Amino acid sequence: MYNLPMQSDNRPQPFSYYFPAILILLALGGGGLYYTVNYLLPTVGPRWLLYFCLLLLGAGLFMPLTWFINRRFPSNPPAGPNVVIRQALWFGVFAALLAWLQIGRVLTLPLGTILGAALVLIEFLIRMWERSRWSPDQAV
Repeated sequence: MYNLPMQSDNRPQPFSYYFPAILILLALGGGGLYYTVNYLLPTVGPRWLLYFCLLLLGAGLFMPLTWFINRRFPSNPPAGPNVVIRQALWFGVFAALLAWLQIGRVLTLPLGTILGAALVLIEFLIRMWERSRWSPDQAV
């Protein structure tokens, strides 16, 4: 599996490393969401496009937060760019899932809390699996 490069001393990448991705996600997600809501009829295809654009927008909005959290609370092994991007995508998935449930009028606070906790648990298990496979002697 391909790992994105870290800095030479295993520190996380600076924020400027993620800035182009954040801008692209915000532009595609926000622009697509604007176009979908204002110019398309709410049929099946545009509805899935709405969820996809919401996922992109949520990932773009929360990527600075995931970068900051991983920078503020370092882990062993250090969180690389693939972890920061994956965690931002989890936020986007959560936002799209909440919108999907709200459109179907089945979203409740307990259900949203359980879904959020399930996504946090999935990420925790993925990080635990990464930690079990990491060895400090390995070059990243």
